[in-house]
Amino acid sequence: MRKQKLVLIGNGMAGVRCLENIIKEDPEAYRITVFGSEPRVSYSRIMLSSILQGETSFEDIVIHDHSWYEGNNVRLYSGETVTEINQNEKTVITDKYREVAYDKLIIATGSSPFMLPLRGIDKKGVISFRTIEDCRSMMKTAKKYKKAVVIGGGLLGLEAARGLLNLGMTVSVVHISSYLMERQLDSEASRMLQEELESQGMNFLLNKESKEIVGEGRVEGIHFKDGSKIGADLVVMAVGVRPNIQLAQKSGIETNKGILVDDFLKTRSRDIYAIGECVEHNGLVYGLVKPLYEQGAVLAKHLCEKDTPGYPGSVLSTQLKISGIDVFSAGQLTSPHGTKSIRYQNDVKRVYKKIYFQENRAIGAVLVGDGRAGPKILDTILKQKVVSDQDKSSLLESPDPSKSLVASLPPSEQVCTCNSVTKEAIISAVQQNGLSTVSQVRDCTKASSSCGGCKTAVAELLAYIDSNHFNEVAEDRTFCDCTTLTEEEAVRQIQMKSLVNLQEVMKELEWENKEGCPTCRPALEYYLSMIYPEYEKQNVGLTLRKQMTTSPQNNQTLAVVPQLYGGMLDFKQLRKITDVAEKYHLEQIAVAGNQRIHLMGMAREDLPKIVRDLNMPLHSQSGNNVETIQTNIGYHVCRCDKSPSLKIAKELEEKLEFLRIPSRIKVAISACEHDASESKTKDIVAMKVNGGWEIYVGGMRGNHVRAGELLCVVETEKQTCEMIAGFIQYFRESAHYLEQIWQWVARAGLIHIREVLFDKEVLAHLLQSLDTDISRRKGSLVNM
Repeated sequence: MRKQKLVLIGNGMAGVRCLENIIKEDPEAYRITVFGSEPRVSYSRIMLSSILQGETSFEDIVIHDHSWYEGNNVRLYSGETVTEINQNEKTVITDKYREVAYDKLIIATGSSPFMLPLRGIDKKGVISFRTIEDCRSMMKTAKKYKKAVVIGGGLLGLEAARGLLNLGMTVSVVHISSYLMERQLDSEASRMLQEELESQGMNFLLNKESKEIVGEGRVEGIHFKDGSKIGADLVVMAVGVRPNIQLAQKSGIETNKGILVDDFLKTRSRDIYAIGECVEHNGLVYGLVKPLYEQGAVLAKHLCEKDTPGYPGSVLSTQLKISGIDVFSAGQLTSPHGTKSIRYQNDVKRVYKKIYFQENRAIGAVLVGDGRAGPKILDTILKQKVVSDQDKSSLLESPDPSKSLVASLPPSEQVCTCNSVTKEAIISAVQQNGLSTVSQVRDCTKASSSCGGCKTAVAELLAYIDSNHFNEVAEDRTFCDCTTLTEEEAVRQIQMKSLVNLQEVMKELEWENKEGCPTCRPALEYYLSMIYPEYEKQNVGLTLRKQMTTSPQNNQTLAVVPQLYGGMLDFKQLRKITDVAEKYHLEQIAVAGNQRIHLMGMAREDLPKIVRDLNMPLHSQSGNNVETIQTNIGYHVCRCDKSPSLKIAKELEEKLEFLRIPSRIKVAISACEHDASESKTKDIVAMKVNGGWEIYVGGMRGNHVRAGELLCVVETEKQTCEMIAGFIQYFRESAHYLEQIWQWVARAGLIHIREVLFDKEVLAHLLQSLDTDISRRKGSLVNM
């Protein structure tokens, strides 16, 4: 199938993150071309303040260097601006007269800094704060001049001002409003922030409207409309940004404040999409990084034809990235009718906390001086949790490290969503490298290096790791001594580099043992078969019929197990089994613990004839599969109806018999509560109760017996089958090779698994994916 041509206009954070997701979802879908106006690779624009404040260098904020583009066959034209989109011809034209055709086009032109239309705006020394060049210009100016004025008391202006202070300049912040960061803070929180910044040496001119920038050639000062003035050698304009929509408007793409898009980030023009700061979704334009990344994830799935519910919009949260100041803001801080709030204030310690409620749900919060409760509050707002009156004030309490939200997260949960850094990855980095500060974790893992919103969560995790309650150890998920890669890293590289067989994997990923070993080879084969459905047929050479019929016994004879779905057989099947046993003198016939008939003691040379005469499906006794489903018929004498459990077992066995899974799964279907005690230690259990079926998962057998946990309660047999099948498919898609169900449930978290399966659209997608995988596998095996 021909790769479609995808053109991305804009080499910034939103566009590049979308490309990362596209390559992850389907690396074979598109031939990608990127145009970026800046003459360099992509970098994290929101980390410019860290460069200015002396905390990092440009190299540290590069998102991808040239090798990433080359390694993923992405053609990058940096320093080249698209000037025209021809919708009829489906081409783009650049300022270098290059013309490139597209099948799909993504516009990610971001935003442009807004420069106040003042007289004297063109004087030397008046700049914006948007690019690396702006940073370098400020740093160069600071070596010669000392008086800086920042116009704008919002987030960006304060970060620029802090950086200029660090460069040794005297800094005054001019703001048109009566208090700082009025979009993210209330007046009291802003007052505390201002006092803290003033103690660090920053000056503020509030309620000031600029009239004119004065100077002979170079800026010398600013005059205000109230008649006052201030001297300046450098003026930094940080009064906001505007969506960069000129190209879209010129090309006939519909715009308002931004480029208009729907829930799938599609514009109202054919095959043209837009993401990032340049778009308007449901009347809103977003300027923070988290919403832009969320948009990129949705668009990537949509372009790769993967199911996605679309982009619902984002709840905004802000973390001020100024050294020594802890400021957190999230959600809605205005006071509509019916809104109530709880506030805590300590002027001595400069701590202020306020949370807003609409009835029993938190809708917004602001924290100054102590942001440790931020992650818990944000989680409450995002998930729209119902909070009782007696629990509302507890949301403002700084959590005990062992009881914090981040401490309760499963190891696989992402702490930094911008850079996909999990809790386990941070714990591992801390334990292996002796990290103790947020900046060290950031440098090592990139957690908090983008929007900074997870900075408090990282600090909480560090406090938890350092507490006496911490007892977690990051699991070493490397395959073996052949490689230092973890399973997740290897799988990601296979997808990113489009590696299609073992030889390519071991060569490109620099396996020390080029032949692999018994540990990594089967794992890699499993992952390759999951990523590429045709891999098993083309490379593994599996013969299912042989696998299902060769179960060697200690006395060198063989055994076969007729496939009796649900453990039920009819008279004809029983007669057939009896006839074959009699004809070939099979005197060893047993009904084993798996409730199936085992024909044992057959000579190897008789096997083909026995299989032919039986003419029945045979159950596999080897490999990772769903084992015969236990139904417990006959274990207890009761009057409960056994037919529903038999129906479920039969349907699931017929559906799942060809499925390849990470590890063997034991399933039990209990017709009633009388039969449930033993079955609850299985991997998956469905038990009939009054009004429906209870489904338990994660039971454990062996030396440490443990009953499974309740996953859900459903009403019908059909829902039971769908929930179990969806659970197994999600296990297949996210578990490590040979990872047991109970281990996976503990790692992924039962709450997370419920959230996945309870989403009707996600469950439907899992079931569809399962049916597709089974159909492909059956088709491949039939042709072997």
